[in-house]
Amino acid sequence: MDKKYYERPVIIKQHSGMMNKFGSSPSLPPITEIEGIPVKELTEKYGSPLFTFSEKKIRDNQRKMLRIFKTRYPKVQFAWSYKTNYLGAICSVFHQEGSWAEVVSEFEYDKAKGLGVDGKHIIFNGPDKTEEALEKAVKDNAKIHIDHFDELYSLMEITERLNQKADVAIRVNMDTGIYPKWDRFGFNYENGEAAQALKRIAMNDNLNLIGLHTHIGTYIMSAEPYRQAVIVLVELANMLRKQYDISLDYIDVGGGLPSNNTLKGQYLDAEQILPTYEQYADAITAPLFDLNLKPDELPTLILESGRALIDDAGYLLSTVIGNKRLSNGKRTIIIDAGVNYLFTSHWFNHKIAPAQHGGSFTENSAVYGPLCMNIDVLREDIVLPTLRKGDQVVILYVGAYSVTQWMQFITLRPNVVMIMEDGSVEVIRESEKLENITSAEKIPEKLNSFSLK
Repeated sequence: MDKKYYERPVIIKQHSGMMNKFGSSPSLPPITEIEGIPVKELTEKYGSPLFTFSEKKIRDNQRKMLRIFKTRYPKVQFAWSYKTNYLGAICSVFHQEGSWAEVVSEFEYDKAKGLGVDGKHIIFNGPDKTEEALEKAVKDNAKIHIDHFDELYSLMEITERLNQKADVAIRVNMDTGIYPKWDRFGFNYENGEAAQALKRIAMNDNLNLIGLHTHIGTYIMSAEPYRQAVIVLVELANMLRKQYDISLDYIDVGGGLPSNNTLKGQYLDAEQILPTYEQYADAITAPLFDLNLKPDELPTLILESGRALIDDAGYLLSTVIGNKRLSNGKRTIIIDAGVNYLFTSHWFNHKIAPAQHGGSFTENSAVYGPLCMNIDVLREDIVLPTLRKGDQVVILYVGAYSVTQWMQFITLRPNVVMIMEDGSVEVIRESEKLENITSAEKIPEKLNSFSLK
């Protein structure tokens, strides 16, 4: 018989008037395994902390989202957002599922090409496309989404010099009721910039206008802004057809669909307040049928969804390295994963669950990382059971932006593994070594030696 979990007696000061109408927050039940693989077995073999991704969950998410949109609109194409998670194995799963590549830098563009994505299946977004990157994209027949007039002028010069046509779209920003507005990207609809840019493109023989693009923001918590955005794009598409006899190949509504990760400051958990993906799909697709086109002439709907497809497929496994009481008596738990690995904890209340069964006593706690920085706080307040040194926790919804925004600071970045559909485990990014950090350093000759006393 297993030894019972010992819980030392603790006296907790009770505060009146601190309960909300929903009562105290419950703690999550233990997560002892991921896709059938015990957490303890994963960390023993691959180390702690450890990022873990589920191949099956990624594929299920992509297939579910495609089904939701295709039942509402016949022509749908997804493009995987590389900035959300550009690990090669992750991108390859999405490409196997039929997603194109959506990139916002030359680095991401080259990574997509290196994985075998043809230029015609790359959407090149972002305000910082170098002359070299634009020339590369033109030669590869990539889909270039123009962000500003200076980029438009550069593209005109490049295509003239190369004597080659470029497939282009423009990014359009508009007032959809989201504040602050995301009007620093693209051409504004209300002040006429978008219409002017489209006219200039239509007049240029080397620019082939094939699409319209928008990306209204990130973690959009209402479906209505998408409806408003698509209404604007449909109006512009109808104008192009009427005035310039231009029929678009696609309308790209970008990304921004939320996951069920809960933002800091939200009163309720995300899954209790967010619309369903079906509601988002209804809002996005309905205005497309107002295009003055026959059914077989309708453009493809492109979606660049990232967070919604990957967030819940990623887990961060971590180990408790100590417990403390603050001066006010609050319990704090120190784990071996910090904000350098989980930058997203600055604006999300990531759910944290114990990875083993323990006692029934729970307590409001703060969860700190191991960094010598006061800002290394993963959760300021969360209900957790008693956790001892060596116990493990599972941090949820870490698939989006964690391994693109992480940094090497004080500690080296850990292994990343993927649990494959057949139950095997593959390392998809090896943990860093000291030589990975120092290999790019150069020490001037006069600093190569010293003597300490």
